[in-house]
Amino acid sequence: MKLEQPNWPRFLPSRTVLALATLGPVGRKLPAPGTWGSLAGLMYFTVFFYPLSIFGTLLLSAIGLYIAVGICGEAEFRLGRRDPGEVILDEFTAMPLCYLGWPALLGAAHQQRWIIFLAGFALFRLYDVVKPFGIRRLQELPAGWGVVVDDVAAALATCATLHLLALALR
Repeated sequence: MKLEQPNWPRFLPSRTVLALATLGPVGRKLPAPGTWGSLAGLMYFTVFFYPLSIFGTLLLSAIGLYIAVGICGEAEFRLGRRDPGEVILDEFTAMPLCYLGWPALLGAAHQQRWIIFLAGFALFRLYDVVKPFGIRRLQELPAGWGVVVDDVAAALATCATLHLLALALR
């Protein structure tokens, strides 16, 4: 199976593609744009994914990630650079995957959800920057796939780490 860049973003104006890929001014104006994109992704999770089941989270994430692949790949093409730092839609859309099955992470700590959110955010940033476990190789995938899939892998590694920590602390 050959992964190809989706065609549909080609028909969007550059202004729209770049605004979506950078989350407006967030990716272009703030220092450490990936961190800000991840923080926006955490807010995205708390607003839209918090009440969803694992199935709902996976379904909504799949839709968002497909859109991100198209937009991020098209932004790469229009900016003429591979995985530009200001393109942060990938972090934003991958972030909810850090918290798959998150109610199981709470255990008896229902009053301390912020610890789980903070730990997930910190682990995701660590895995996104360091790219352990072969995550770095995923960036070699073509077009928007390489931009987005490495963040998905970092999010899933974060999720696994959070669940392992929760098990160890019980």
